[in-house]
Amino acid sequence: MKKSIALLVFMLCSFGAFSQSFTGKWKTIDDKTGEEKSIVEIYEQNGKLYGKVIEILTANKDAKCEKCKGNNKGKPIKGMVIIKDLEKDDDAYSDGTIIDPNSGKEYKCAMELDGSNQLEVRGYIGIQALGRSQTWVRAN
Repeated sequence: MKKSIALLVFMLCSFGAFSQSFTGKWKTIDDKTGEEKSIVEIYEQNGKLYGKVIEILTANKDAKCEKCKGNNKGKPIKGMVIIKDLEKDDDAYSDGTIIDPNSGKEYKCAMELDGSNQLEVRGYIGIQALGRSQTWVRAN
């Protein structure tokens, strides 16, 4: 009986951990306008998280990152890796970067799950208190 209860608890904890995944497709929502902007696929590579724009939800589906610097300058936003090198930090991820394709600026980035279907994404300069957050929702 004790083994059955222990197995059940283990399975429930494993399911809870699985459902609390950062990876997957997320709908980005502008924190100022509330407008749905894009779908970003977050994936793990070599123990770090990355995020790539896989769909544009606004009218300009062929938008390019004209204000970006370096290799991203003038490149299509769709297909662009905008989140790079996020490292596991307890129940969150941090120490990576995020690009705002509208401004072309790169910020430090941190992410934290709020339940299984909301992701708090924070872009900042210097310390996290000096930044802004967006809530992204899991895309179906």
